[in-house]
Amino acid sequence: MNKIFFIGLLFFFLGSHTVFSQKKTEAALIAKDTLKSNDIDPLTPAKAAFYSAILPGLGQAYNKKYWKIPIVYGAMGTSLYYYIDSQKSYNEYRDEYKRRLEGLGRTEEFERYDDETLISAQKFYQRNRDLSAFFVIGFYILNIIDANVDAALIQFNVNENLSLKPNIYLNNVTDRTNVGLTFNYNF
Repeated sequence: MNKIFFIGLLFFFLGSHTVFSQKKTEAALIAKDTLKSNDIDPLTPAKAAFYSAILPGLGQAYNKKYWKIPIVYGAMGTSLYYYIDSQKSYNEYRDEYKRRLEGLGRTEEFERYDDETLISAQKFYQRNRDLSAFFVIGFYILNIIDANVDAALIQFNVNENLSLKPNIYLNNVTDRTNVGLTFNYNF
């Protein structure tokens, strides 16, 4: 009985395994041709974000989206210009107000302004300065996010094998146009 059990167990193990007659290289070539997979680097978005954090626009250059670099520098540069200009105007009005508080009199440039106008001008330029600083930081963060998202989306496979298109066709029975959505997947 033990011999029959061992023979049956042997046939079970041998019968459950599949034996391939192809060479390994042929199977690898067939699999490589049919799949056509692209190499995906999961660290690409992190690298692009890191490069943009180091130098704004460098992540866009890493992603080969060179047309975005002037937009990044234009947005950040404009905000920085308004920050510097508002800080300069704020300091001028503040210095004039301090000068009047010390009893040194009015300068020719600010002679027509009273104290209340100087205080409201200080508040106006301080608010503009703070908003400009917020925009500089916001555009810097958006630059990093854009580089990260763009690097992540670049790795998606977008081809004609999988498509979703609107379709307008003529109905032969009613002679009216029909609108539909077609979903195509080609193997």
